[in-house]
Amino acid sequence: MTDKEQKNIQEIFSETEANIIRKSKYIESQGRRNKNNFNPVSKMLSKKFEDPLQAPKFDDIKKQKKQANDTLKKNSKNRKNINIKGIVFSRKLWLRLGLIGVSSIVIYGGWQWRKLEQSLPAITDISSYSRDGTLTIKAADGKIIQQTGPATREKIKLEDIPTPLVQAFIAIEDRRFYEHRGVDYRGIIRAFVFNIIARDVVQGGSTITQQLARMVFLDMEQTIWRKLREAMLAWKMEKELSKEEILELYLNIVYLGSGAYGVADAAWVYFSKPVSGLTLAEMATLAGLPPAPSQYSPLVNPEAAKDRRNLVLAEMKAAGLISDERAKTAIAKPMAVQPSAPKRLIVEAPYFANYIQKELPKYVSPEVLARGGLTVETTLDRSWQEIGEKIIEEAVDIDGDRQGFDQAALVAIDSTNGEVKALVGGRDFAESEFNRAIQAQRQPGSTFKSFVYAAAVAAGFPPTDGYRDLPLTVDGYKPKNYGKRYAGWRSMIDSLAYSINVVAVQVLMDVGFEPVIKLAKDMGIKSEVKATYSMALGTWEVNLLELTNAYATFAAQGKYIPAHGIKKIINQNGEVIYDVNFKPKQVLDKDTAAIVTWMLENVVKYGSGANAYLYDRPVAGKTGTTEEARDLWFIGYIPQVATGIWLGNDDNKPTWGVSSTAAYNWQLFMREVVEDMPVKDFPKKPSFYDRKPTIEAKPVEPKWIRYGNIGPDGRELERRNYYRDYYDRNY
Repeated sequence: MTDKEQKNIQEIFSETEANIIRKSKYIESQGRRNKNNFNPVSKMLSKKFEDPLQAPKFDDIKKQKKQANDTLKKNSKNRKNINIKGIVFSRKLWLRLGLIGVSSIVIYGGWQWRKLEQSLPAITDISSYSRDGTLTIKAADGKIIQQTGPATREKIKLEDIPTPLVQAFIAIEDRRFYEHRGVDYRGIIRAFVFNIIARDVVQGGSTITQQLARMVFLDMEQTIWRKLREAMLAWKMEKELSKEEILELYLNIVYLGSGAYGVADAAWVYFSKPVSGLTLAEMATLAGLPPAPSQYSPLVNPEAAKDRRNLVLAEMKAAGLISDERAKTAIAKPMAVQPSAPKRLIVEAPYFANYIQKELPKYVSPEVLARGGLTVETTLDRSWQEIGEKIIEEAVDIDGDRQGFDQAALVAIDSTNGEVKALVGGRDFAESEFNRAIQAQRQPGSTFKSFVYAAAVAAGFPPTDGYRDLPLTVDGYKPKNYGKRYAGWRSMIDSLAYSINVVAVQVLMDVGFEPVIKLAKDMGIKSEVKATYSMALGTWEVNLLELTNAYATFAAQGKYIPAHGIKKIINQNGEVIYDVNFKPKQVLDKDTAAIVTWMLENVVKYGSGANAYLYDRPVAGKTGTTEEARDLWFIGYIPQVATGIWLGNDDNKPTWGVSSTAAYNWQLFMREVVEDMPVKDFPKKPSFYDRKPTIEAKPVEPKWIRYGNIGPDGRELERRNYYRDYYDRNY
């Protein structure tokens, strides 16, 4: 080995012991290259290991490696300690971490804020707000006829609320109402201080806007998230609504105890007055109620109510809203109340409201009904309803006493659109809630004949066609005329006018069961009607509403529109979830409808419905009387309106009345409701002949049929020799 190589090896081994392993491998590689010539390397190693003639032992190498590793770890640990101390006490690092943390918080907070803001409800429909669990039913003129649940009955405009009453609420609830933008931070601090001093809750920290937001959109959950949402909603409301709009909404829906919602209802509940009639002391009493309506109610705790009232007056004086003299005068007044039941418990047109409640499930889901908050706009004409209730009450009290019936019902339908304008289901809802206009299934009697004759005319039968008016038995069924009198021969025109039973059965046989049933159902009869001969005389039960609806189809020239009382349903957020949209359907051709109407006019002009005659306009209709006068009917119409009246007993006992009584009460009702209605004529009667059928007749083929004989007085001869006996006795 040359001197240069030895020098290189010495430089190599002069490095740290940590490199011994690497160097050993290097030496071994040198040895393999020199094969047996190991002496030069051995000489060098002998100086290091004091063993000049032998290679390093394995244990020695292992020991050297361990020492090198220990040294490496020690040096590394020292370096780590130095680095960690430097990092921990580095100002730049902490500044960076702080910036990252703050940025993360800001970003996360902004995301949560945005998410919360997007979850806030729309403010635009707040004016239509209704609480959960409420149901408000309105008449066609917008007047509330029934409310259930926690609802405001009487809402009034801000300009109709006395200024001192508004000022009283502002003074005690939100003195800086016109200065803040939804949340009053100064007010929160002031309320906190006052409550600490008074050791009681004498002032609230929430603004009127916040209270309104909580009442309409939130619950009473005491969490930071609810308070945050409340504040955000208040800011949003202040952006989208004017201060006056916020005040009006608040004063109309704030709960003031004893079932009163809003200042108008509270004025009635506590003082039996409209808001315009309240004194300053009474106004202050109402303004003191919102924080604890039960605690401060003058009906529950008069002393606490008086103290609270006086506090309100003091706040009004402090705010410069009233003079010291007015405040002292009001404070000196005793706490006087004159309570009344909440107006929302008052129900107008209870039978009609009952009908609406039963109709609601057809248009909204059970879940929506259960949640409530619905406002239902109806078709009810309140003046018509009032007239109808009076007529039905008098019919039972006066006519019923003489003719043996204890109940009555009335339905009036606008034939141009199917709207139910009045519905009276009995004499007194308080005595009986059973709604006879929609729930009572009764035999319609001869009122059903109109559908039989309509089917015949539509099938091409001229109404001048005649039938035998004789005692009749067909397949064992034997109809009888009223009074058991027979004329021998009658046209369909006269048979309908005088309600001849045996002719109606024969017409039914000629046109067929199926065409008559189908037409009746198409025109509005929804109850089951079966194919029997007695169907011609109305032996299958129907209710008054559907029967009147079917006659309204005649009035509408054969166009059927379902009778309905609901025009619109609005949810608690002001969204329209149902809007009526019934389309007229031509179920009977116009010519047939005009001919049948002309025939039914004759019923009123000279037939059984003469008591329904109106002197100033045409009337068409039909009477109906069932067996033993258990049911007395008249269903009649003018071009614009169809009205039906039923008289009878709930237990179905016979009466000794006549259907002309129903016609008379119909005339009393219609005479009043048409006073301001223009006179219209029915369509002109078309030709009876050369008409194309619009219904296919399907004649009934009886197994057997038999006609009887009649005597000179028109009565049936029941025995063969009866005629001779009858003749001998009377002549």
